[in-house]
Amino acid sequence: MAMLTYREALNRAMVEEMEKDPLIYLMGEEVGHYQGAYKVSQGMLDKFGEARVIDTPISENGFAGVGIGSAMTGLRPIIEFMTWNFSLVAIDQIINSAAKLNYMSGGQFPMPIVFRGAGGVGGRLGAQHSQAFESWYAHVPGMKVVCPATPKDALGLLKSSIRDNNPTIFIESEVLYGVKGEVPDEEYSIPLGKGEIKRKGTDISIITWSRALLFAEEAAKVLEKEGISVEIVDLRSLRPLDENIIYESVKKTNKAIIIEEGWPVAGFGAQIAYLIQKNAFDHLDHPVERVTGRDVPMSYAANLERETLPNVDRVCAAIREMLK
Repeated sequence: MAMLTYREALNRAMVEEMEKDPLIYLMGEEVGHYQGAYKVSQGMLDKFGEARVIDTPISENGFAGVGIGSAMTGLRPIIEFMTWNFSLVAIDQIINSAAKLNYMSGGQFPMPIVFRGAGGVGGRLGAQHSQAFESWYAHVPGMKVVCPATPKDALGLLKSSIRDNNPTIFIESEVLYGVKGEVPDEEYSIPLGKGEIKRKGTDISIITWSRALLFAEEAAKVLEKEGISVEIVDLRSLRPLDENIIYESVKKTNKAIIIEEGWPVAGFGAQIAYLIQKNAFDHLDHPVERVTGRDVPMSYAANLERETLPNVDRVCAAIREMLK
């Protein structure tokens, strides 16, 4: 095992895949000479050259469209958005072209493209740069949506995303880039649509993904001291979704709470709650609960930002109330 940061794991995934397949290339703002806004592409320009690590103008709509066109001709682009907040500039290309061309062409145009970059709240970046967009993109058929929380998962899931012939939305939590974790030395991949039990428990199931896993793990440690056994289900990808791992956990604990960084209205947690009540209703001893980001734009002030996000106190309070 090697200890890698989240960003180093992503870098290794891209390098290993690009070494094997000359059709893969990376394109985006500052990915080359600056080595990536978050240094995820560090060293890749020197290794692969300007033909395969391509710096672009500040034009998300333009380079997303170029990437989609090149995927239609047989290349396998990785398109980096400096932040997913900027993907809104390219959302027409992503949804009306990338997600639909394979279907609308009757399979004549596969779309092996990965859109990746930093998402969620970064830390005092204000309302326009602190948004979790996974529920927006998971709403659209024709795309896959991946939200890894650990370096090991980031590496394995990015490799599978690059190999996939469908457009993939790969959202990397901005605050996780420096987090370290164990990563196998040998080459590996993790299939899309396969969740993982990050912590086994018997009293309640926390269902989560991406950065919210950290809130879940911290809350579980606090509750353990009170004799409460928490099981944590990390979905890892939202499309495809590992429904079975959710139902099996709920059947064991009989209670479920969903933690997500994004807003509550039409958040992806609402879809999970619907699936649980539809397919595991008889196993529930309590209505499904959710702890989400507050239903407000993100504040710049650090204290208000902390209050707006899910946190350990809110998670613990919700679980204690469920277990009364």
